[in-house]
Amino acid sequence: MAFGLKKHNGNSVATTPPARAGLAQWAGLAMLALPTMLLGLDVTLLYLALPKLAEDLQPSATQALWIMDAYGFMIAGFLVTMGALGDAIGRRRLLLIGAAAFAVTSVLAAFAPSANLLIAARALLGIAGAALMPSTLALIRNMFLDARQRALAIGVWATMFAFGMAAGPLVGGVLLAHFWWGSAFLVAIPVVLLLWIGGPLLLPEYRAAERARLDLASVALSLAAILPLVYVVKQSAKSGWGLATTLALVLGIACAIAFVRRQRALANPLLDIGLFADRSFSVALGVLLVGLTGVGGALLLVTQYLQLVIGLPPVTAGLWMAPPALAMLVAGIGAPLVARRVRPGFVMAASLALSALGHGLLALLPVLPATQGLGWAVAGYSLIYLGLGTLAALGTDLVIGAAPAAHAGSASALSETVQELGVALGVAIFGSLTTVVYRARIAEHVPRELPEQAARAVQEGLWTATSLAQSLPAGLLDEARHAFVAGLGVSSAVAAAGIAALAVVSAVALRRIAIPAPRALKPSRAAAPAASAAGCG
Repeated sequence: MAFGLKKHNGNSVATTPPARAGLAQWAGLAMLALPTMLLGLDVTLLYLALPKLAEDLQPSATQALWIMDAYGFMIAGFLVTMGALGDAIGRRRLLLIGAAAFAVTSVLAAFAPSANLLIAARALLGIAGAALMPSTLALIRNMFLDARQRALAIGVWATMFAFGMAAGPLVGGVLLAHFWWGSAFLVAIPVVLLLWIGGPLLLPEYRAAERARLDLASVALSLAAILPLVYVVKQSAKSGWGLATTLALVLGIACAIAFVRRQRALANPLLDIGLFADRSFSVALGVLLVGLTGVGGALLLVTQYLQLVIGLPPVTAGLWMAPPALAMLVAGIGAPLVARRVRPGFVMAASLALSALGHGLLALLPVLPATQGLGWAVAGYSLIYLGLGTLAALGTDLVIGAAPAAHAGSASALSETVQELGVALGVAIFGSLTTVVYRARIAEHVPRELPEQAARAVQEGLWTATSLAQSLPAGLLDEARHAFVAGLGVSSAVAAAGIAALAVVSAVALRRIAIPAPRALKPSRAAAPAASAAGCG
């Protein structure tokens, strides 16, 4: 708990309630909303730009997936490292450095001349983004000490990230209506400028009381554990299981074990493994990971469905994202307020059940008339985003609240790691699953007389088939669309089953956790609140 009775030299000493945040802290939260929204925006910015990007850079299906998820994977890989670095050099300082790097790499991505260079730029963006994310959440943990205020502040934080994700397709669509696909990246420039102007004025600096040397071996082991496992997910879905995927799996597991053992042996570990001993902490992380996986998959597939199957222009498709964005916004702010009266585990379970229903609606798209597809897709996606808003707000608060204040940096990094990894895994898993179904369905419809290059493009995926629409035989593009919707239906059915199971886990495993009610204590002996391990710099 944040306050209560403690023993000091054998005597019971009543501690004072944590100080409540004032105008300065809420103004700082508004400033932290800028990089948070930008990071969410960059996760989804290219979803509606993918068709135009495909026409310009001609990426393969594998390259297209890497363009979409290299950003998220690199954020997930570097978050733990950046969290430790922020503790050492100062969280506000790292936030401003990361923002500058994000602006520079955004320009590189905007003018990338090839698919491979765009993948590299997206990866660098992920590293820069990893410098931003732990700083935002850890600063919130330091600025808001009252449990209820912290829950609401984290709800705002999660809502801004999710709002950025929801706004990405709309912003991208508006820009694509007037500029080339690379313009979508340049929205980072004004946001970074505002942060550099307002950050030093509104955000306090926090750093660890004792500066520990960054353990480079731990950094290397963390990356060597995550990236091979990512390769296994993508490659096995694309080409099946083989020697390369087996070796990558063994390498990833071995490095993960070595990483954990090294952290246990270090006096100042890169990641405090002891946090996982808390059941609520571990369960909340697992719920975030699996829940965001479903969201990432739906986001990839629904935006392609609206544009490539229904044929909506980018701006119109982006506007149809408004109802899901509104649902997410209401859930992100409302869920922490509801959780003051209903246990957070039950609130999360109910929202996850609605999210599973949303995936179920998407699974019905292959059997619905084409005229009903748009309404069902938006309705299903809105339910999924309702679950996202609740999950991101309450799940993050459960993770941060379960960790001691001294480990706020580690908890923040882990929370953000699983969320980024969840979205990226959703893109990889459900994107690859849809591609497998698509290729199986379209293979029987590709004419033998079709030129080899065109046949290969059609079998790569719907976006490559669409880019060759003018040169394809009559009816083949329609068959490609049917094949894609079939894959979307299979992926959505799998996601619905997984999220429904997750709702049950949330209700059972998190049923005993409650947000503490505010109470005032009259101290029997004056005592200052215990200092946080993250000192004020």
